[in-house]
Amino acid sequence: METQGRFAPETAEEARDRYEAVGPAARTAVREVARAMEFDREEYDERVTGEVVETARDAIFASLLEVTVGSREEYDEWRASYDGEVHEAGHEAVDRVVWHAGPDGEAVAATFQHEEAAAVATLRRQAFGRLYRKVRDA
Repeated sequence: METQGRFAPETAEEARDRYEAVGPAARTAVREVARAMEFDREEYDERVTGEVVETARDAIFASLLEVTVGSREEYDEWRASYDGEVHEAGHEAVDRVVWHAGPDGEAVAATFQHEEAAAVATLRRQAFGRLYRKVRDA
């Protein structure tokens, strides 16, 4: 079993604080990408909207979420001790699972066979969409 990532907020308040904390990184990343794409000032002002920066913030936040990668048996042991709702994607007969427990007793999990990096990235996007978007919008 392996844990990857930087944080797993235990409360909605902690999640909001973490989300706010990645804001400056999102603004910097968008600005530098626009510079690399050689946007002039007019094009930058026209194309780099608040929605673009928010999307970058969402992606950075999600990419830093802590996830656990393990065998089906390790996941089943964790699941038996977890006292919350788990949204699981995939098939129960698959050997590997990646999961993330968010605030307020909700978690997400996804099964995978070989493509661990893809499963981790997908699960982080699912975690943001299912568990954190509502916290962000609150």
